[in-house]
Amino acid sequence: MSDLSPAGRRWLTLIGIGEDGPAGLGDEAKRLIAAAPVVFGGARHHDLAGALISGERLIWQNPFERSVEAILARRGTPVVVLASGDPFLYGVGATLSRHVAAEEIYTIPAPSAFSLAASRLGWPLQETACISLHGRPLDFIRPHLHPGRRILALTSDEKGPAALATLLAADGFVDTRLTVLEALGGERERIRSTSAGNFELADIAPLNVCALDVVATPGARILPYICGLEDDLFEHDGQITKREIRAVTLSALAPRHGELLWDIGAGSGSIGIEWMLADPSLRAIAIEQALERAARIARNAAAFGVPQLALIEGAAPVAFAGLPAPDAIFIGGGGSGDGVMSAAIAALKPGGRLVANAVTLEMEAVLLAEHAARGGSLTRIEISRAAPVGGMNGWRPAMPVTQWRWIKD
Repeated sequence: MSDLSPAGRRWLTLIGIGEDGPAGLGDEAKRLIAAAPVVFGGARHHDLAGALISGERLIWQNPFERSVEAILARRGTPVVVLASGDPFLYGVGATLSRHVAAEEIYTIPAPSAFSLAASRLGWPLQETACISLHGRPLDFIRPHLHPGRRILALTSDEKGPAALATLLAADGFVDTRLTVLEALGGERERIRSTSAGNFELADIAPLNVCALDVVATPGARILPYICGLEDDLFEHDGQITKREIRAVTLSALAPRHGELLWDIGAGSGSIGIEWMLADPSLRAIAIEQALERAARIARNAAAFGVPQLALIEGAAPVAFAGLPAPDAIFIGGGGSGDGVMSAAIAALKPGGRLVANAVTLEMEAVLLAEHAARGGSLTRIEISRAAPVGGMNGWRPAMPVTQWRWIKD
């Protein structure tokens, strides 16, 4: 039950509502909406609930934080929040749960847009990537684009499907079957399919889900599930941690759930980008003083589907000011500058990992000194690649890299 206990618990009720409105609600949900002194939700939710609401109707404010504050101000008194489908799947429940304990919330979910779409298409949800592009860059879909992958993507509005088709076509997925499912569960439900390269659907409802059955043409931009992606996938000016060295470096950084990385002297941004690709919970800050390279990092982040990579334009260590403490730090460029290493070490959280690579003798001298003073591990990485030698082939060595890895006590 959602009635208030003497301790004032379960005062907040979240009710999922679909396009079928009251017809899709159970008796308990209808009773709670009718009895609520105040009901929060979007304008569409209030329209769907219709005559059920007898209390005060409050529509979401912009910015949304104002509505959160208004809900929290009523803590301990009955409040009903209407949400689309499942409130805890890319919904308002996720936001409110950051401010309200689970013991204070009672939830009656409805089928999510993903569940409805999967049921219409006969796609097992556990085998389908479900992502929200609602209010988020379309670039988030890029890491999921693999041949044979099935994806359900919630879009922002009626323009979303066409924009998604354009992105797919540009990256070599023109033959991908794109199904637009509109107003699922309601009287206006409609399902139409086409290919990404021949997208001409019009009059699309603002509330829609796109289903992708991914097909890749030769040369399509596919991001493999590995660390150490091909160098030519990145836009760079030569200032990039090369593929083999990058794979070893990411292994040394050892990303863990929810951690934050500082990528100092980020160059192309490849380390921070691959760090974030390892898991959606990971965050990274790229610190780069060259403006052209900083702009390039931003483009790379978008192209790899991690546009949320934070970018600081400035020189280390001055650029560290005000940044959240990192769980891991990578120093690939500028580490021999005055105060950079000491400031990075000071900023690192206890138990955090610092990995620094040296190509120059000056940077190597810094790492040798730090190793002598603090311990950690030193690794020498030497890579040779086959290259033509006259009419035959031979090994051409790349510049060796000295890597120092250290864990802060």
